[in-house]
Amino acid sequence: VFLRVFQTQISNALILFLSCISSALKMTIPSYTVNGIEGQPLRLEVAYNFNFTISDIQIIWLFEKPPTNPKYLLISVNRSVVPDLEYRHKFTLLPPNASLLINSLHRSDEGNYIVKINIRGNGTKSVSEKIKVTVDVPLTKPVIYMEPSSGVVEKKGNITLKCMVEEGTRVVYQWMKNENPIEDSSNGSMIINKDTLSIAPVLKEAIGNYSCLVTNPISAMMSDMFMPTIYYGPYGLTINTAKGQKVGKVFTLDKGDAVQLYCSADSNPPNIYSWILKANNSIYPVQYGRLLEIVSEKMTQKTEYICTAYNNMTETHVETHILVIVIPKAQKENYFSPLAIITGILLFLIVSICIFALWKRFQPRKGMLNKDLLSSKFL
Repeated sequence: VFLRVFQTQISNALILFLSCISSALKMTIPSYTVNGIEGQPLRLEVAYNFNFTISDIQIIWLFEKPPTNPKYLLISVNRSVVPDLEYRHKFTLLPPNASLLINSLHRSDEGNYIVKINIRGNGTKSVSEKIKVTVDVPLTKPVIYMEPSSGVVEKKGNITLKCMVEEGTRVVYQWMKNENPIEDSSNGSMIINKDTLSIAPVLKEAIGNYSCLVTNPISAMMSDMFMPTIYYGPYGLTINTAKGQKVGKVFTLDKGDAVQLYCSADSNPPNIYSWILKANNSIYPVQYGRLLEIVSEKMTQKTEYICTAYNNMTETHVETHILVIVIPKAQKENYFSPLAIITGILLFLIVSICIFALWKRFQPRKGMLNKDLLSSKFL
């Protein structure tokens, strides 16, 4: 009997518990943080449901902006809405729908909005939720400015790039180089401080297309590409020609040929080139410019030329020289260039190594053959 009474009590308690669950009031909020645009309307979506008979529905909206206490915005009972007179034109509520429409957002509307729903039926049930609202201004297209605007010399100056945005709130900056995000350099050459990118010291490797991406909760904008002016060089000065044979810093030409020598070096701005003739332990200026045309008929057998490159912004001067050898046609067949000599030596070494390898391979077989002949002779 005691067991039967205990089972009955357990069953009644379970039925009561399930009844409470099925009759519970539930509220659904799609998002607990809503980002709004200044000057635009914003709707705070709220849904609720219940499964029991009711007589009244009350919806209450409050506004909270810490550290101040919450204040009432409006209250509705069934389909009747009573707004706070201070906000009667700002908010719209259409009960029994609990969603709140903010007709026009201002920065002062940023804060927490609390909704509470009371339902009276067989007793009164309540539920409440809080929605955080942020109000932002859309971003305008950023523009990059450089300080100094005239450019800097490599290893002698610093560069500061600033990303300027005319309108927008809560701006987050991301610097890009050649469309790739830039992080603070481990060696300290690039330092980022929000809207500012500092490059110190400036090196040639800093050359590239820079851009600035700005974002906030409601918008994102990218600046145009910006290439800072960096003066460097000259680097890698060389003398070349499309005609003749070059080995190291020696050119060989046939007698009677005309050829153009040209100087090249990496530099910004472009270098100022000049050519100098060196003869009899003296130097003689020839001409300015990247190209030098020489006619072998008017040259001695060996002539040394010097090309100089000067960058007027970095104030750097470098030079390189070339020895031009004119080969008379009568001696052409008997003349071997250094390159030909080196090639012949390499071919001789390769052939010698192959012969020696073959000799070592067949030497043991020859010894075995002699041994067999001796054995057959004694037999």
